[in-house]
Amino acid sequence: MTTTTLAVLVPLLPFLGAVAGLLLGRTVPGLVRPLAVLPTLAALVLAVVVAVDQGGGNGNGTAALNTHTQLTPTGSVPIELALHIDGFAALVAVLVGVVATCVQIYSTGYLRDDPRYPSYAALVSLFTSAMLLVVYSGDLIVLLVGWEVMGICSYFLVGHYWETPEARAASLKAFVVTKLGDVPFLIGLFALAADAGSFRITTVLGKAASSGGLDHPTLIALLLLAGVAGKSAQFPLHTWLPDAMAGPTPVSALIHAATMVAAGVYFIARLLPVFAASQAALIVLAVMAAVTMAGSALAALAQDDIKRVLAYSTVGQLGYMTGALAVGDRDAAVFHLLTHGGFKALLFLAAGVIIHAAGTNSLSAMSRMKDLRDRVPDAFWTMTVALLALAAIPPFSGFFSKEAVLGAAEHTATGDQHGVPAVTGWIVLVAGLLTALLTAAYATRLWLLAFNGRGGEAPDHGRQPVVMNVVLWVLAIPSLALGLVTGVLPDWFDGRSLTPALTTSVLGTGVALVGGLVTYGAWRHTTAMAAIGAASGATPDATPDAVPDADPGRLLLGPLYRHAAVGFHLDGAYAALFVRPVRAAASLVQFLDRAVVDTYVRAAAETPKALGWAVRRAQTGNVQTYLSALLAGTVVLVVAVVLVATAGA
Repeated sequence: MTTTTLAVLVPLLPFLGAVAGLLLGRTVPGLVRPLAVLPTLAALVLAVVVAVDQGGGNGNGTAALNTHTQLTPTGSVPIELALHIDGFAALVAVLVGVVATCVQIYSTGYLRDDPRYPSYAALVSLFTSAMLLVVYSGDLIVLLVGWEVMGICSYFLVGHYWETPEARAASLKAFVVTKLGDVPFLIGLFALAADAGSFRITTVLGKAASSGGLDHPTLIALLLLAGVAGKSAQFPLHTWLPDAMAGPTPVSALIHAATMVAAGVYFIARLLPVFAASQAALIVLAVMAAVTMAGSALAALAQDDIKRVLAYSTVGQLGYMTGALAVGDRDAAVFHLLTHGGFKALLFLAAGVIIHAAGTNSLSAMSRMKDLRDRVPDAFWTMTVALLALAAIPPFSGFFSKEAVLGAAEHTATGDQHGVPAVTGWIVLVAGLLTALLTAAYATRLWLLAFNGRGGEAPDHGRQPVVMNVVLWVLAIPSLALGLVTGVLPDWFDGRSLTPALTTSVLGTGVALVGGLVTYGAWRHTTAMAAIGAASGATPDATPDAVPDADPGRLLLGPLYRHAAVGFHLDGAYAALFVRPVRAAASLVQFLDRAVVDTYVRAAAETPKALGWAVRRAQTGNVQTYLSALLAGTVVLVVAVVLVATAGA
């Protein structure tokens, strides 16, 4: 088979698996798990073959794979079934395949008793197919199809436990917020195609790089950024992602590590010359990344639910990626996307093991955790590796990719990046260092509270299925070793070295160590104070109320803690600015419809009815009544004539 044929099969196989799963899942239960795992695994193998062909075969990478077939003519800008696969697209497809395969295998144990597992597995396959379509697509409209299919899949998967009001609300919120960004995104795509004269990505990039360039680069870039902010959970459209934790934990791993939120970052990386054509758009992107990084890290430091900590962590790490793109470095952004996908999937799946051990989602609250280190040893060791990668401690993978981002920001700040405003470099560099400090702090806090907590002990539901623990150790490998292959990755990228710079390496590692040590010291202090309070009878020990008093986040954030715990009241602000006015307007329309419109409609019916009743009363069929009425009328007329005559005289 040619590389083109293999590339076509990569998104096609999970799609066929999803269709077969939906059709046969209920009638042939024995096929559910093979249809979930095997097509995704086969797609992963083919994605690896394509990636090797695109970057690993000759040491310098081959030319991007481009092929296209025109659909029915539109009469204006044509739409084509096109592939555009270069080195970094091939690597992102491998990431999607690895995470999706691990999630499908993990889910066979995690959801083995779930009656809706067949539809769940099919939707995960469809989700995977849609993301792979986004990655490999060479046409913006075909990319949009995958973009929107992921949106509807996330709606169903986040709402998997639809019996609970939290899941229903979370799925609806995820759908509405992302669609809010998709409206300007769609307008931006049409404007971009009108400017370039084509939806083909290669044509668009050629137009952006030409001497004439795009006619409206700033407007187009800002419209597209709105969609990216919604899909990749960037400020101010990030609020849906923490609530999406109401879905099954494997779904959270898939969304946070390789699909949905990664799509927005990938889109900017794919069309970076379009955004780089506008310095104003780059500055807006840098500010958005900085606010997202710092704000989400502060919020993560105040969360009690382990999955919400990881959710805010994802928002912040995506901020690193968009920050790298704001300073014009696609390689650093995609490199961090790859390493983050590995350790974030591991973090969520390890959290799923913890939750599964208790048999209930109640254990996701760290204030209720106790003695988990011995009960879930596989989750303990692998989550420790992933948290070290998240905190960017060398030699774990997160160190190399995060330092690549900070190094890119440093180069731009010192004026080494041509065409990119130096101010974007300073914005990303300062925010990145602050976030590195906070990231190490909340990672340390999570580790301490989850595995050394003193909350109420949850019931022990025994050892988890073997497949769940095996997947954890598989994902621990890239979390530990992916950063060590930085000397090879340029073969798939633009050839630029990804070796960390000395200055940012020292600064980044230094602030991370400070954040971890300060958090540990705060935990020791608060734990001692909680123990003294328990001994004095102020707070009973070994209860869920003991841990919040021993939470180092409270000591570190002080009065900011209660605001950070609720996401700095953004949901409340949006409710006041948008939700309540819309509901008030809807109530007004409802009142006008019932009190005014319905009144006229009812009157139109009641008036002829009343007239008919009056006429019917007059037509009695009694001759005596008619004569009496005639006589009375005559008497009235005679009296009237006499009165008129008398008045005239």
